[in-house]
Amino acid sequence: MKALSQIEQIKCQQLANAIDERLHLHPKIKEAFANIKRELFVPLGFKHHAYKLDALPIAGNQWISSPLTVAKMTQALDPVGADSVLEIGCGSGYQAAILSQIVRRVFTIERIERLVIEAKQRFKELGIHNIHVRYADGMLGWREFAPYERILFSAAITEVPQNIVDQLKDGGILVAPIITKKGQVITKYVKKGNILEKGEIDTCLFIDSKRGVE
Repeated sequence: MKALSQIEQIKCQQLANAIDERLHLHPKIKEAFANIKRELFVPLGFKHHAYKLDALPIAGNQWISSPLTVAKMTQALDPVGADSVLEIGCGSGYQAAILSQIVRRVFTIERIERLVIEAKQRFKELGIHNIHVRYADGMLGWREFAPYERILFSAAITEVPQNIVDQLKDGGILVAPIITKKGQVITKYVKKGNILEKGEIDTCLFIDSKRGVE
């Protein structure tokens, strides 16, 4: 991981502090936000907005989620101490970069080739080496490295596909924005045998997985 400049450190720490004031982050998660410069994940014309708590547009008619949403998803995933996480919907790569500071191995899938190329370049520029990126349909998962201790959807879905559940380790946690009649809800699942125990976390707004991710 490449060191941040003094100015970058200040901006990232201020962002981490702003999120922490709202959500009371786990110290490891707060540290992750303080280590990753968000400006690298947004288009040049939006860099002056990079450290605000807003969602921003990226390539491929997609969006990089609000830092608050990324933090809520990360907290719900309970990633501290986990060995492997599968992210479905790499998008800009910001969520994967945050997870890379907490989890030993991050596997992320993206179906838009341009986003895959750009995310890989960002990870290289940051000096992050524990993220594995795949250009594919995320709904198929990544069986070669399953089972995963954690699985995260960075796109809204109506239900969790069974083949993704099959790739989650028993006792593992899956977090996804679920489309319901009342809107999108960040939902946390814990796998116990063949059963997923479900708990709703908070409302959110993600791009539908059928149209795009993050």
